Parts: sequence; C-alpha cells; structure tokens
Amino acid sequence: MTIPLYEVLILASILFAMGLACVVAWRANVIMMLIGIEIMLNAVMLTFVGGSAHWGIAEGQVFSLMIMALTSAEVSLALAMVAYLHRRKQSVDTDDFSSMKG
Repeated sequence: MTIPLYEVLILASILFAMGLACVVAWRANVIMMLIGIEIMLNAVMLTFVGGSAHWGIAEGQVFSLMIMALTSAEVSLALAMVAYLHRRKQSVDTDDFSSMKG
C-alpha cells in the first residue's frame, strides 16, 4: 500500500512551515535557527522521496541522500562555529555577534 502523493505533500508543507516558523520566531538563537533549517531540509527530502515513490523513479531518493550528506556537513560546520562563538562571547544570541559585521 502506498501513501497518496497529496498526503506526502501536505505533511511536507506542514513540516516546512514549522521549520520556517522556527527560524523566524527564534532569530536571536543560533541553535534554534539551525534546528529550523534542518526541519525545512527534512521536508524537502520527504517531498523528493514521496515524488520518487509516486512516479517509480529512484532519482528523488538519490537526491535525498545527497541532501543528507550536505546537511551533515552543514551541521558540523555550523555547530563548530557556534561552539567557537559561545567560547568567545559566552552566548549563542545572534544580537551579540554584531561585531562580526564586515
């Protein structure tokens, strides 16, 4: 039994909206912004996998794996930056990092 594509798209759009709300609502906290971006990327991956299953092609699943690799690299770099900035400023609040402007 397969799940209809419209249900997958509804779930993905709800997830994307939740991630966007997380990024917009907690713009001051870097970690919450990263969590929101991760939720949005997971919604995109769900859309690719759902479309791939609906049309019977594997490209969506392969592209989803590529997004997972990109996401893991993004998270590792971002958390390293957050750890460095927390050590430097004793905060993860984005308003405290205005001295980094060019």
